[in-house]
Amino acid sequence: MHSAQVGAYKKVQMQTISGREIEANVLTKAAMALKDCQETWENGGSNGKLDEALRFNQLIWSIFQTELTKEENPLPREVRRNILMLSAFIDRRIFEVMAYPSPEKLNAIININLNLAAGLRGSPVENQSGY
Repeated sequence: MHSAQVGAYKKVQMQTISGREIEANVLTKAAMALKDCQETWENGGSNGKLDEALRFNQLIWSIFQTELTKEENPLPREVRRNILMLSAFIDRRIFEVMAYPSPEKLNAIININLNLAAGLRGSPVENQSGY
């Protein structure tokens, strides 16, 4: 496909995709960026890519935190509280990886992102990298 055709396809896709699917796609993209760092760790792939992937994950979860604390958020209070607890864990893990990088420490973030994305899509995902 030519770039103009790809651009047109993406534009139509973004107009027809639901908010839940967008969130699922972003979480999956963030998980895959971390997974890529894990898989290329020994070859130096974690260098700049890791910082970028961690910042991207941090941004996503910060947006979730902001949205979840709004009173007009339609999710039940208990669900919001649980996701906020997850986001606090994600924040701590991101800072831990920044301070003491290790590919194994990425597993929890990857799994949480993929499982939450699967839940948003309504399709459970198998545990891919273990905690």
